[in-house]
Amino acid sequence: DVQLQASGGGLVQAGGFLRLSCAASGFTFDDYAIGWFRQAPGKEREGVSCISSSDGSTYYADSVKGRFTTSSDNAKNTVYLQMNSLKPEDTAVYYCAADPGGLAENPDEYDYWGQGTLVTVSS
Repeated sequence: DVQLQASGGGLVQAGGFLRLSCAASGFTFDDYAIGWFRQAPGKEREGVSCISSSDGSTYYADSVKGRFTTSSDNAKNTVYLQMNSLKPEDTAVYYCAADPGGLAENPDEYDYWGQGTLVTVSS
């Protein structure tokens, strides 16, 4: 079975940091790009970042550039999202997803989704 297990969320003060993990199984990890998305209450799902497992290329939304970094450990089939300088507006449920077509901003291009992990940033 395909599984994407997101973890690492929690409560942090503004200016703090968190590292999210996305552990993947059940598919050929190297053939997929892994994206991070987030959804705040009452808002649409937003693309945050994406990393290609094959060549390490990345994409970041303008709202997180310079603060968030995504990385991949192919030996562990795990992708990380290091989130620094967190802001209250970063509060959301964060999801990881797998896309067979490479880097993508559109969530419709992703085949598999994890269950989400809640990040809450207090002011």
